[in-house]
Amino acid sequence: MNKILNQSAKTGLLIILAASFFGSSAPASIMTVKGPAFTLSAREGYITTPDGGAYYMWGYANDNAMGMVMMQYPGPTLEVNQGDMVTITLTNYLEVPVSMVFPGQTGVAASGGDSNGLLTQEAAPAGGTVTYTFTATHAGTYLYHSGTNPALQIEMGLFGALIVRPTGYDPMMDKRAYDHADSAYDYEYLFLFSEMDPRIHEMAECGMWSQISLTDYWPVLWFINGRCAPDVMLPDHYPLLPHQPYSCIPRMHPGDRMLLRILGGGRDLHPFHTHGNNFLQIARDGRLLSSNPALGANLALSDFTLATAPGMTADCIFTWTGEGLDWDIYGHQQDIDNEPTGDFPGPGDVDHNSNGVFDSVPLEPHEDPADHGKPFPVQLPDQKALTFGAMYSGSPFLGAMGSLPPGEGGMNVYGGYMFMWHSHNEKEMVNYDIFPGGLMTMMFVEPPHAPIEGGMGH
Repeated sequence: MNKILNQSAKTGLLIILAASFFGSSAPASIMTVKGPAFTLSAREGYITTPDGGAYYMWGYANDNAMGMVMMQYPGPTLEVNQGDMVTITLTNYLEVPVSMVFPGQTGVAASGGDSNGLLTQEAAPAGGTVTYTFTATHAGTYLYHSGTNPALQIEMGLFGALIVRPTGYDPMMDKRAYDHADSAYDYEYLFLFSEMDPRIHEMAECGMWSQISLTDYWPVLWFINGRCAPDVMLPDHYPLLPHQPYSCIPRMHPGDRMLLRILGGGRDLHPFHTHGNNFLQIARDGRLLSSNPALGANLALSDFTLATAPGMTADCIFTWTGEGLDWDIYGHQQDIDNEPTGDFPGPGDVDHNSNGVFDSVPLEPHEDPADHGKPFPVQLPDQKALTFGAMYSGSPFLGAMGSLPPGEGGMNVYGGYMFMWHSHNEKEMVNYDIFPGGLMTMMFVEPPHAPIEGGMGH
């Protein structure tokens, strides 16, 4: 019962915060620590989950962060440029040896370590240090994680994302994931998936190392960027989640190109499903899906569910225009009970200027001309026959706000459309058996006038 009450309280808090979060324009760029030199440490801490749990974790910390240095789950998202000589110095404050490995990077050298582990040099417990260097040869999305007893230490939280920007990347004028226009985007979001078996963390906290078994692994919590839903939709660096700084609430305008950087950070496969439209997978494991670099992503795959295997990364482009819906989503003809007048736009149509006279009703960017002026295809029921969700704006039209009963709505301040993005393993949409939760977030298609930080959208 306490867990259920805690979930309800957090959901209520999320509703209260939503208006100010979206009203202030939620970030649409990935929060990173910029290199090419990094000073990290391995530390312990606790994360919280919406079911009321608080779990002992290990994690990497950014030792150059402003204020108190603390572990985070997942580790800091590291950003470097293609061709950089990357240097990462790791200090270990845990009671066991730790290390770092960098899948997809070549020529990684380690120095100053206290011992040679199975995969790389390790930092000794209680203050040991090791330095890793490599050249970031290829642009793309990559994982990094502990190379010391990885089955346990990745479960405990020692992993994170590495983004290598392509040569010529410009965060304002030339946003690309790779060295080709096929990877151009307006907004980018991180989707780093993981899962947890709390029994392992409880035994680690008590030092019961001999009793930890990974053969009967059974996760009951699932995460995007270190948070379970609905917490994943709270702002970055939310004060009640000090060790879980990264949110994930993708937002876009119609026609924008959204880059999804998807990473499998745990040990299970997660089938990630995007409602609203197919995505186009343009890269896998830091390599463009191409038979010839000059041809771009000519081997790209269109799909609506990505089977995200452990350790893999994928870069996907998602866009949405409303094309083919067979009605005018922008509400240029907003009389939903009647067809447009024969001379649309004309005086009999609802959408007119302040003088009641039509000059013209131009197409919106990316609007389907075939749908311009088409009415909403059904008659909406009377409000007394409806149950309202917090996301309903009161209108079926993008960017329009309709009338709602007192106390209803409030979480959709720009009148956008919402699509649930989630794991297609239904059990992964709970928090310790409490629905809804887990590996799930909401994607917003906002009207063209809605501000979205960090992008070049319309």
